[in-house]
Amino acid sequence: MNKPIIVCLCGSGRFRQAFEDAEYKETLAGKIVLTIGCNTHDIARSDEIKQYKAMLDELHKRKIDIADEILVLNVNGYIGESTNGEIEYAKDTGKVIRYLEG
Repeated sequence: MNKPIIVCLCGSGRFRQAFEDAEYKETLAGKIVLTIGCNTHDIARSDEIKQYKAMLDELHKRKIDIADEILVLNVNGYIGESTNGEIEYAKDTGKVIRYLEG
């Protein structure tokens, strides 16, 4: 078996089902899937834990660093500020960028 492609899923945490569906599909396609460890969409809205959002955003960029490509889960064409930053970071680091929806 050749070295599998590593894909990092990017998108809004509000689309949890899209993350689960993409993780399933990409794994069955033989890829190693890196995804969100916790939902930063919910964290940003919670006063008790919102101080973690910046750290989690940086952690996700480290996942992009080790990935070969990113898959943007742009459900209904939605790309938020954090996801847009991840796309720009992926471009700057020469990653392949795919989109769930064109």
